[in-house]
Amino acid sequence: MENVAINHLAVFAAALSDFVVGALWYSPLLFVKVWMRETGITEEKMKKDNPLVKYGLTFIFSLVITYNLAFFLGDPSMKFSDYLMYSALAGFGWASMAIGILSLFEMRGWRLMLINWGYVTIAFVLKGLILGLWR
Repeated sequence: MENVAINHLAVFAAALSDFVVGALWYSPLLFVKVWMRETGITEEKMKKDNPLVKYGLTFIFSLVITYNLAFFLGDPSMKFSDYLMYSALAGFGWASMAIGILSLFEMRGWRLMLINWGYVTIAFVLKGLILGLWR
């Protein structure tokens, strides 16, 4: 662990990048209508939600994820391509598959699984990009 190099500002920026990816991914431009239909979430239900709590906790969870990824990618000898490859593998191979397992038992449809897998994988790759560029 003594050879791990972490740029804490990069971690903060990479955690914030989840919001950028999510804002686009779950927007009317891309998948919000299908996502709402597949989850059963309505506009009325969304209006009753507390965004401060949801986004605050989301940022905390994103920080935990990003710090874990930063430790995983923290070897100073890693190349930039390693950051991208390992981030994609962690996003798809670990996080997306965990979502897939939960989705199967929650009896969620494949559309929702694919939407969420896409978001998680892209979010991880962007985190790796930020962490790799800003070491």
